[in-house]
Amino acid sequence: MLIPGAGGAASYWSRVAALLEDRGAEVITVGLPGPDESAGLDVYADLVVAAAAHCHSVTIVASSLGGFTAPMAAERLPVKELVLVNAMIPVPGETAEQWWEATGALQARDEAAARNGYGPFDLSTYFLHDVDTTGLPVETYAEADIAFTTPCDFTAWPGHVRVLVGADDRFFPADFQIRVARQRLAIEADVLPGGHLIALAQPLGVADFLVPV
Repeated sequence: MLIPGAGGAASYWSRVAALLEDRGAEVITVGLPGPDESAGLDVYADLVVAAAAHCHSVTIVASSLGGFTAPMAAERLPVKELVLVNAMIPVPGETAEQWWEATGALQARDEAAARNGYGPFDLSTYFLHDVDTTGLPVETYAEADIAFTTPCDFTAWPGHVRVLVGADDRFFPADFQIRVARQRLAIEADVLPGGHLIALAQPLGVADFLVPV
């Protein structure tokens, strides 16, 4: 079960999904109504649960903002494993809006930008710097405010969680993600080459992490 980040574009996972299907995995990629001002995290979780209703064992994989949908859906599905890929890691009841200050995400991003000379924030510099866009479907959507103000309504993370961090992530710097994983999940993150859109930039590495050959 592949959950996208902000905007909800299912095409984000297209390159990884194709590799996983070649390895015999049943892959479900969920598109989420990111621009819909009436659709909060509860709607997102409902869509994930409905898409996986026929499954007896599910590995949930969530990217970026998808980290807020994943634990809500996981409490309602037979989850084998939950994998967070450059993802936000909430605590129960937290909103995505609160997460930024609570984790120090913006400070970490600014410090990394100053240290590495990225310059001011823009989509190309922070998201597409290592992505080959050849043949990539143009499917990007804005994310409605409601997704950032809806509390993440879950009790606890499932027993088996892994965190994958892109070493070259400029949006959520790797050292920041590693710290948050330790603080909030008490686990050590795995680090692979790739930026924030690691599933597009390094699909083979991500596929190997999820379903080793």
